[in-house]
Amino acid sequence: MRIPAICASLVLACMLAGGAIAAPRTVTDPQAPRALPGDGPVQVQWTDPAQFSDIRQSRNRWQAERGDWVQQLAEYLQKQALRQLPDGQHLAVTITDIKRAGDYEPWHGPSANDVRIIRDIYPPRIDLDFTLTDASGQVLDQGQRKLVDTGFLFSNLGLPTSDPLRYEKRLLDDWLRREFRQDRAAAVR
Repeated sequence: MRIPAICASLVLACMLAGGAIAAPRTVTDPQAPRALPGDGPVQVQWTDPAQFSDIRQSRNRWQAERGDWVQQLAEYLQKQALRQLPDGQHLAVTITDIKRAGDYEPWHGPSANDVRIIRDIYPPRIDLDFTLTDASGQVLDQGQRKLVDTGFLFSNLGLPTSDPLRYEKRLLDDWLRREFRQDRAAAVR
């Protein structure tokens, strides 16, 4: 009699603990984070994803909200920016809009309702604000950028084809390369 009670208690404890640490099911969840933790040289935050074009303009809003793709893109941006950023500089980025490559086309029928169709008429787009400062906090550069890649289907990505965010990551890589080129970084100093 004692073993079933212990097993039931363990199952209940696991269920409660799992619910407490489970990630949000949608990017629009009010409990979902809106910034990456940490105080390193690259800080990334984002505005409310419910206002992002990918969700507002989607033909399948429920499917577009699923997952944690906003946080995945923010983490990728932070990691890649750390590689590009000259020593002593700090970068603060706020992602203000995202429209992922592709869209849902409900006219293909219910069996394809949750399939994101990738066509050249649905290019990836990311809008962001950034501030670049030196070690003393002096602003070196700041501004807004509207990133878009209309030729995204014709570029060699260098990212796994199984990555559902490969087009958006490529867009971020291109921006970082342009914005933080070594010759540009040397001219700022």
